[in-house]
Amino acid sequence: MRRIILAGLFAIAATTQVAAQGNLRIGLRQDPDILDPTLGSSYVGRIVYAAMCDRLFDIDTNLNIIPQLATGFKYEDPTHLVITLRPGVKLHDGTEMTADVAKYSLVRALTMKGSMRVGEINTIDSIDVIDPLTIRLNLKNPASQLLAQLTDRSGIVVSPKAAEAAGDKFGLAPVCAGPYAFDSRIAQDRIVLKRFPGHWNAGAFSFDQITYLSIVNSAARLANLQAGSLDMVEYLPPTDVAAVQKDPKLKLAVNDGLAYTGINFNVNNGPAAQTTIGQNALIRRAFELAIDRNAVINVVFNGMFKPTAQANPPSSPYYVASIQPPTRDIAKARALLAQAGVTGRIAVELTVTNEPEPQQVGEVLQSMVAEAGFDLKLKTMEFASSLSAGYKGEFNAYMIGWSGRVDPDGNMWALMHSKGVFNYGKHSNPEMDGLLDQARTVTDTAQRKAIYTKVWEIQRQDLPLIYLYTGKNIVAMKAGLNGFQQVPDGLIRLGGMKLGN
Repeated sequence: MRRIILAGLFAIAATTQVAAQGNLRIGLRQDPDILDPTLGSSYVGRIVYAAMCDRLFDIDTNLNIIPQLATGFKYEDPTHLVITLRPGVKLHDGTEMTADVAKYSLVRALTMKGSMRVGEINTIDSIDVIDPLTIRLNLKNPASQLLAQLTDRSGIVVSPKAAEAAGDKFGLAPVCAGPYAFDSRIAQDRIVLKRFPGHWNAGAFSFDQITYLSIVNSAARLANLQAGSLDMVEYLPPTDVAAVQKDPKLKLAVNDGLAYTGINFNVNNGPAAQTTIGQNALIRRAFELAIDRNAVINVVFNGMFKPTAQANPPSSPYYVASIQPPTRDIAKARALLAQAGVTGRIAVELTVTNEPEPQQVGEVLQSMVAEAGFDLKLKTMEFASSLSAGYKGEFNAYMIGWSGRVDPDGNMWALMHSKGVFNYGKHSNPEMDGLLDQARTVTDTAQRKAIYTKVWEIQRQDLPLIYLYTGKNIVAMKAGLNGFQQVPDGLIRLGGMKLGN
C-alpha cells in the first residue's frame, strides 16, 4: 500500500526580512543514520545537515569553495592554514562560535572514538587559537584536499557543551549552527527541524519548520508529491521523470551529479571475505566482464545514467579518460574463470538496499552474470543496517553508492586506502596507499592527475570495487516552490527558497 502523508496547514507569520512560511516537507529515499557529523556516514544525513549544521566552507553551483562559518583563509606556507571566522554566530543552544569552539569541533572529528572524519582531515597535526575569531591549522605535510573536506561534515561546528554532555549520543539531539535546529525524530519515519531565529543569516530562510520524511519506495514518494503531501523529493528515479513533466502542478530540476554506484567485494574484512570471489582478482574481473553496464542503465534508469569504471565524474579535471568500463564478454569471462582454476558455478551473495532501484539493478546483474557461471543471490537490507554490515564485513559483495565530492581525494582516499573508513572490503595495497598519500601533498593538477592515473591502474588489476555508473541529480517539487539552486553534490540548500501559489 502506498503511504500518503497528510498535508499540513501553512501558518503565515512575519519576520524582519521575509514572510515566514509553515512546514516544508521533503521526501528522502532513505532514513539517515546517526545525526552526528563526526559519526554519520549517509548521504541523506548530509541533506539534513545542510539545513541543521553550517560548515566552515560550502560550495556553490559551479563547485567553487566559498566561505560559510568562515570568512576567509590564507596559507602562510604549505603547512600552515589560517582560517578567519564569522563574527556574531550563535549555535542552537546560545553558544557563541569562537575560535575555541571551531577548534573543539575539529579536534573532536580527529580524536573521537569511531570518528568517520579522521581520514578526511588527519593531515592536521595541531590547531592554534590565534585570537577569538582566528585559528591556524598546522599540517603534517601539504594537504591539497583539506579545504574541500571542510565544505562537508569535517567542517561542521558543534556545541562543545552539548557534545560533552551527550558523548556518543550527541546524534540523538545534535546542536549545531545552522538555520534550522533539531526538534525531533521518529526512526524510519521523519526528522523535524525548527527555524532558528538566532542564525547569522536568518533572513535568507523562509520556512518555520522542515520535515524530512523517509519514504524508501519511489512510487510512494511520487504519489505523496502528486497528492500535495510532500513539497519536494530529493531524488526522483528516471522512470518517473515523464510523469512529473506531464503534471502542471510539479516541476523538475536535473543536473549532472558527482555520485557513483559500485560493488564492493569483501577481500579482507573478517570471515565473510573467505570466498572464491573475495580471494581472487581474476574471478572479480570475470564477474565484471559478465556485466553490460549500458543494458543495466537502459533497463533501470531509462538510459539517463552513464557507465563508469572510476570514482571521479567526466566533468572532473582528475577524470582519467583511458580508464573505461570493459565491454561485456562472456567468453573472456569464462576463460578467466578457467585460468583461475574454477570448476562449477561460483556462489556470490550481493547485499543491496531495500529501495526499488538497487533491487532492480541486482536482479539484472543476477541474470547477466549467470551466463558466465556465477550464482548470484541477493540479500536485501534497510539502508542504515546495510552500512553497519558493511563496516563489520558481514557481506560477500555490497552494492552501495557514493554521493561524490569536489576534490578527488574525497572520492578515493576513504574508499581505497587501507586505512579508509569506507573501504568496506579492507582491500590493502601498499603501493596504492603510498600514491593516495602522495597525491594529497601535490597541488599541481597535472601532477596529481598523473598520480591518480597510477592509482587507477592498480585498482583495475586488484578490482576490489567495480564501478558501475554515475547518476544525475533529479529533484522533483511543487511548481510553486521557487528559489531552489541545484548544486552538483545534490544537497538541498534551503536559502532563498519560498513556496508560492
